[in-house]
Amino acid sequence: MVLRLIGKWLNAGVLEDGALSHPEAGTPQGGVISPLLANVYLHEVFDEWFVRDVQPRLEGRAVLVRYADDIVVVFGKEADARRVHGVLPKRFAKYGLALHPEKTRLVEFRRPDRSSDDDDGPGTFDMLGFTHHWGLSRNGKWAVMKRTASDRFGRALKRVAQWCRLHRHEPIKEQARMLGWKLRGHYAYYGVTSNFDAIARFYHEVRRVWRKWLSRRSQRAYMPWSTLLRVVERFALPPPRIVHSALA
Repeated sequence: MVLRLIGKWLNAGVLEDGALSHPEAGTPQGGVISPLLANVYLHEVFDEWFVRDVQPRLEGRAVLVRYADDIVVVFGKEADARRVHGVLPKRFAKYGLALHPEKTRLVEFRRPDRSSDDDDGPGTFDMLGFTHHWGLSRNGKWAVMKRTASDRFGRALKRVAQWCRLHRHEPIKEQARMLGWKLRGHYAYYGVTSNFDAIARFYHEVRRVWRKWLSRRSQRAYMPWSTLLRVVERFALPPPRIVHSALA
C-alpha cells in the first residue's frame, strides 16, 4: 500500500504557477512525499551507516541529529569532522544521491571562551527554521541558543502581508481574530527561550503590514499609528511570549 502511494505521488507531477510538469528525477520541494522518502532512503544511507561504520572509527565523540533530509552532526574532534565530510559525497553517490553544495559545510562551533585568538569566532548553523548560536544565559553561562532564521522570518512575514492584502476589506474585528491565530501559531513554534527579540520583532512587523493594508482600503483610508494603536487596544493581538524552554 505504501509503495503504491509513493508511486502515485512521484507520478502525479508538480504544479507551479499554474503549469503542470512531470520531472524525471527527484521530489518536489515541500511536497508531502519528500519527508517520507528522505526517511526511507537516509535511514540506511546515513543513519545506519554512521552508527555501524563511522562512530567506531572516530577518535572523539559525535552526535547525529536528522529530521527528514536536514542533518547536523556535532563532532568532538575537528579531524573526525573533516574525514567524514570528505567521505560523505562518495557514500551518497553510491545510492544515486548528492549533497547540496551550498548547504553542506563544516562549521567551527566552539564555545567562544574556548576559541583561540586566531579564530573568527564561533560559527552558526541553521536547522528547522532556527539559527543556532552561542550566547550567555541569564546566569552568565554559555549555552547554545536559537533565533528565527532570517529566511523563515521573511517568509512568514510575507505570508501575513499577502493575507492582509487579500482580506483588507473584511471587518477589522475578523481581521484581528485571524491575525491573532497566525501570531499564536508563530509563537507556538518560534517562541523558545533566547528568541524573544525575534518574535517581538515579528509582532511589531505584523502590526506594521496590517496598518499598511488597512490604509489601502480606499483613497481616504489612511491610518496613522495612533489610530492603529486604538484598534489594537480594542481588538487585542496576542503579545509575544515564550512557549518552550530550549537552552542547551
